Amino acid sequence: MLSGWISRLDLALELDLTVDTLRRWEARRVDPPCVRAGRKIYYRREAVQEWLQQQEQPTPRRTGARR
Repeated sequence: MLSGWISRLDLALELDLTVDTLRRWEARRVDPPCVRAGRKIYYRREAVQEWLQQQEQPTPRRTGARR
């Protein structure tokens, strides 16, 4: 039933973050979209991937040459 979904703990492990970081992001509303089922939090894997792509920033280009 939960195929395609990931728990908060599993997401934290995959992103090399703490569960507390994900909690803080949720409180600030900067986390990937999630669903509450009682006390459990689940993230749809596809939504996490979309969220990660939205966080992507271009690498700044250097101007001028170093000497």
